[in-house]
Amino acid sequence: MEQGSDKAKVYNASPFIFDPKEIDILLVTHAHMDHIGLIPKLVKHGFNGVIYSTPETHDLSMYMLEDALKLITQEAKHHNVDPLYDPEDTRRAFELWKTIPYHKDFILFDLDEHSQATKKPITKDSVVSVYLKDPGHVLGASMFEIRINLNQKLRKFLFTGDLGNTPNPLLKDTESIEGVDYVVMESVYGDRNHEDKATRLQKLQANIEDIIGRQGVLLIPSFSLEKTQEILSEMNTLFEDKIIPEIPVYLDSPLASKLIPIYKKYPEDFNAEVKKRRKKGDDILNFKNLHIVGSAEESKAILHSKNPKIIMAGSGMSTGGRIQHHELAHLSAHNTILLFLGFQALGTLGREIYDGAKTVNIYEHEIKVNAEIRKIDGYSGHKDSDRLQEFAATAGETLKKVFVTMGETKSALFLVQRLRDYYDIDAVHPEQGESVILD
Repeated sequence: MEQGSDKAKVYNASPFIFDPKEIDILLVTHAHMDHIGLIPKLVKHGFNGVIYSTPETHDLSMYMLEDALKLITQEAKHHNVDPLYDPEDTRRAFELWKTIPYHKDFILFDLDEHSQATKKPITKDSVVSVYLKDPGHVLGASMFEIRINLNQKLRKFLFTGDLGNTPNPLLKDTESIEGVDYVVMESVYGDRNHEDKATRLQKLQANIEDIIGRQGVLLIPSFSLEKTQEILSEMNTLFEDKIIPEIPVYLDSPLASKLIPIYKKYPEDFNAEVKKRRKKGDDILNFKNLHIVGSAEESKAILHSKNPKIIMAGSGMSTGGRIQHHELAHLSAHNTILLFLGFQALGTLGREIYDGAKTVNIYEHEIKVNAEIRKIDGYSGHKDSDRLQEFAATAGETLKKVFVTMGETKSALFLVQRLRDYYDIDAVHPEQGESVILD
């Protein structure tokens, strides 16, 4: 699912470039909406195969798609058009959804049976299996290593999905990919690097200390999945370890609040430091002055609470959700800091503000932007250029080719050239719709 602009809406409503009825298996890397948002549409248009993901991704996706359905339905009514999909399509998707744990060689289908149907000779014990590795991106995210054992020859194809910006405040580091033949990898930050872990935490601390000094409001537009949980764990460290004074933190995101228990359901996915803190009794996603906001009335009541305070709310690019109500209330105040934690796409309110707009329109109100606008790049959920290169190199001598996808053309081509020049890796940036014969 594309997000953030009118062009995205046109894309999402367009027919698939393939026939959904002909797809047997859908492998879901993780639960972010740009990766799962059109699954019910796939079902609506005839997909009746099997959907596979980790148990974590399955659980998160139930809430993510439930929330998306509300927005899709509301928008369709507003524009008097048919919605992309309806509740029955979402319900049907989860009837087709099965789970696979990490690090288990799971057979997807038997090629012997396929050969009998197609009349093409294949030796016995020819199978397509899949093995899930952790990319360190978001809870339950997986890289799919597809293993094709055909006529006693094994080939391994790895699809990365999104690669995490590790070390992550909560999750384990990205696993290496030794022994694969081909890799299809993302390149969102293929041409630039992030701040390091220490710098991003220092900047978060500095913003909180500044808002205490100003007796103001720190507004943080935050994505419900991943970013919110990461920042809560960082704040937990800052407050619980008495590094900075405690102030009220309002998590005003019903969706993010629903996802927190799922993180707690899968503690084995946490990194060693988080496990150590939990063992000592630290909740890690909760602290003394954290207020989980539920109803719209509770959200409105935040306006009358004392400063200084921190308000975290969705959406991460200020394209909707409760953050817009808080921006409406606080953007014109000089003692407000609006803190962005990641990329702001063109066409979004977040990008408009970040680019320096002096006034913005929110709910048909013209609002002056007197707040100080800041950004921390280090909390990006994606690996940066140097880390992407290092990751690809972990494949080792078996690697035949890397297909660099998903990033903007400039970013992808930069990464392709770096992989060629620095690591002597045969890398290409395929065109949309291009087919490749591997052997």
